[in-house]
Amino acid sequence: MTAALDPATGPVLLVGCGKLGTALAPRLRDRGLDVLALRRDVGGLPPDLPALAIDLAEPLPATLPRAAGMVITLPPTDAPDGYRERLQHLAGALPAVPARTVFVSSTRVFDGLGGPDAEARPLDEDEPPTPATERARSLVAGEEQARELFDAIVLRPAGIYGPGRDRLLRTVREGRPVEHRRRSNRIHQDDLVRTLELLLTHPAPPSLLHAVDDHPATLGEVVTHLARRMDLPVPPAAEPDPGGGTVLAGARLAALFGDLDHPDFRSGYDAMLAGDTPGEVPGTRT
Repeated sequence: MTAALDPATGPVLLVGCGKLGTALAPRLRDRGLDVLALRRDVGGLPPDLPALAIDLAEPLPATLPRAAGMVITLPPTDAPDGYRERLQHLAGALPAVPARTVFVSSTRVFDGLGGPDAEARPLDEDEPPTPATERARSLVAGEEQARELFDAIVLRPAGIYGPGRDRLLRTVREGRPVEHRRRSNRIHQDDLVRTLELLLTHPAPPSLLHAVDDHPATLGEVVTHLARRMDLPVPPAAEPDPGGGTVLAGARLAALFGDLDHPDFRSGYDAMLAGDTPGEVPGTRT
């Protein structure tokens, strides 16, 4: 495992900086670390966040600054080599490998185990990936490439919810059908950002970590809770409603991190509905 960060060696590069990187930046600055966002369009970033406009789809025309650490949150693609090419271009522009790199992947790498007849056993970090779709295969290839090029820690979030992620709330408000029987897992964005900070700064972080809260739940349980909190009818079950989905174990995160701010969906969604952190999306990307 690579070493902890030394602020004297340069900034932390936030590669593909979106919601997670933007939320992580002030926490790292509070620790005395400089940050630098790298993304194709920097127009939507906070004005106080230093940034470079780069497109990793092509080789970079100039060398990047030396970096103490790096967080990679590139959007997924359905191309088998979608990550591989972009990560190679990134590596080619770095003067040296940062001391600590975190590659944000997804629990979608287990989509081959989420069929209607799948066993509902908890999947931990020792479970080998079982990609069944092009996007999942691209994620697995990205994990492998990030380890090879940067000795990266791989972080796999489940469904991220929090500021600006409001799909499931809109689903309930609009009364659209939901697969009630489908198993699901999630992590509040605030807890995910704290996890990223910890992986960058911990003296001995794990090389692979699932970012999930303590309470997997069916989508039916989640939308029923939301409907009751919003005093709305529970959305109907989709037809068909075959079930399936995966159950992720969060024991390694709990052992490393202790208590989450939002240990289950009720805590996180209740805070959102109270106006603290509006929005949610049940996907797995940043």
